[in-house]
Amino acid sequence: MVLRVHFTSDDLARIRFVREPDPLWETVLSIVRLGTSQGRAVFDPWRAQVRAGLSRLPPAHVRVLRTLAPPVGDFAGFLARAEASRGIETGPATAPGRLLRDDRDAAPEALRPVAEALHAYHRTAVAPYWPRIRALVDAERALRSRAVLDGGHEALLTGLAPTVRWRPPVLEVDHPRERDLRPAGRGLVLIPSVFAWRLPVTLAGPAAPPVLVYPVPRAPGWWIVPDHTAGPRGLANLLGPTRAACLRLIEDGCTTGELARRLGTTAPTASQHARTLREAGLTTTTRHANTVLHALTPLGADLLRATPGPDSRRG
Repeated sequence: MVLRVHFTSDDLARIRFVREPDPLWETVLSIVRLGTSQGRAVFDPWRAQVRAGLSRLPPAHVRVLRTLAPPVGDFAGFLARAEASRGIETGPATAPGRLLRDDRDAAPEALRPVAEALHAYHRTAVAPYWPRIRALVDAERALRSRAVLDGGHEALLTGLAPTVRWRPPVLEVDHPRERDLRPAGRGLVLIPSVFAWRLPVTLAGPAAPPVLVYPVPRAPGWWIVPDHTAGPRGLANLLGPTRAACLRLIEDGCTTGELARRLGTTAPTASQHARTLREAGLTTTTRHANTVLHALTPLGADLLRATPGPDSRRG
């Protein structure tokens, strides 16, 4: 079954990406993933860690979470609506609390247990992995930004295949139900998500732009936050001037070939430098078709801010 999004020229001009991972979508979708066995190679190690932590939550919190986002069926729509109507200008820790302010359909007293359960769950299941979630979404944004620069918004939509197919002027999205959606000039908000799985998730209301949440590429081990204090693959590898220059060249996202040309070296040498940076947790690498794109992680961006300009090229 397919969701068909019928675009006008105004809709194409108003496509936008969120600027960072959406904390409420990631929280809600992670609850769904936790209750299923989908993506075992990708999610099982995360599930094992999270279940150990959740065993310490009050049983009432666990019951609330299972009701809000069951493994099968729809999750409570107001969870996503509260976030989508506000954008994602604030950090992940504030998302559950905004439910108390944003929802218009329930009294604050009724929502307070929901917000408390979500906040406790978020601290255990999402917040510890937020640097990796942010790095994967940043890499996805960099990849899609390049598509827009190279071929416009139509290239962006074409690149979302295979579960999303661009057949101008209609975007076909694999979906649990047959449905037609007409943004009518409001555009579309694209939200890459680590915890989305297989089928994209859509949200459409009468006023705000419709939302399409779709999964980002994840390799097994995506959830591991590197140890920057141990072993020969830590930050000490970055003391050389060439790798410091690599880090700065990757700041705006680049392919291995582009990195090699900017450094004036061979592609295998550039690839080795990029791998060292990735193993230190300073960059992330995303493969899409035949393109390998390198982007900074939050830690890499922080390091550049701390060592601006030529000072970062100490030998």
